Amino acid sequence: MGYTLLIGIAISMLYPFLAMVNLSFAHEDAIFSQSSKLIHNDLTMQNYKNVFTQIPLSRYFFNSLIVALFTTIGQVFFASLAGYAFARLNFKFKNALFLIILITMLIPPQVNIIPLFFLMRELHLINSYSALILPGLFGGFGIFMMRQYFLGLPKDLEESAKIDGCNLFETFFKIALPLALPTVATLALFTFVTSWNSFMWPLIVTNTENMRTLPVGLAIFKGSFREITLWGELLACSVICTIPVIGVFLIGKKYFINDIMQGGVKE
Repeated sequence: MGYTLLIGIAISMLYPFLAMVNLSFAHEDAIFSQSSKLIHNDLTMQNYKNVFTQIPLSRYFFNSLIVALFTTIGQVFFASLAGYAFARLNFKFKNALFLIILITMLIPPQVNIIPLFFLMRELHLINSYSALILPGLFGGFGIFMMRQYFLGLPKDLEESAKIDGCNLFETFFKIALPLALPTVATLALFTFVTSWNSFMWPLIVTNTENMRTLPVGLAIFKGSFREITLWGELLACSVICTIPVIGVFLIGKKYFINDIMQGGVKE
């Protein structure tokens, strides 16, 4: 009974995605007339061809990929260093600083948009990759997540490394960080998806077409319609937007599941 329920839920969640993929290959006049069919008889690539000719979709895709990759790498790097410091080092105001980091997680992101925009403007970074990437390099959630893992890491391993002559950074990069790979992969997955789907911040700090990301470009493309909505081309854009996210999840799925299992098992 339990598996039947889970399978039913999985199908209900998967059906809209499959319908989106299928309809993206359908002719415009067949999308609503045959919407009840999951697989159409007459499929076409014209929607995808039209999208690449009407808007600079490849440029949008490249921008989103660059921003998401560098944001993910930076977030994982700085969060791992900070999390390890809060878990293993003793320094002044350690608990107070960590409390401040936790408080930042309670602040809605929209509250920071105006101060961040003025900061980027003063630094002359508006409409640049730096403005799109820098605000996403640091986050309280990542620091908290990595700290919690390092707190559960046996200290005997690090003490053995010190006996072998490893300094603090060697212990972190050779012992602690490799062992934290499932948590690192989970954080990277969350960060990549969040950055890839980000809309509000890229919309505010970019003002030229060659710097727009996919979510912004897709919204502008939809808003460019006048008398008729080209649903086939919109669906084609949506499918293209989801491909990298699915790919990243499939690559990091094993580590993501391992991290969940480790968090749910207590010795």
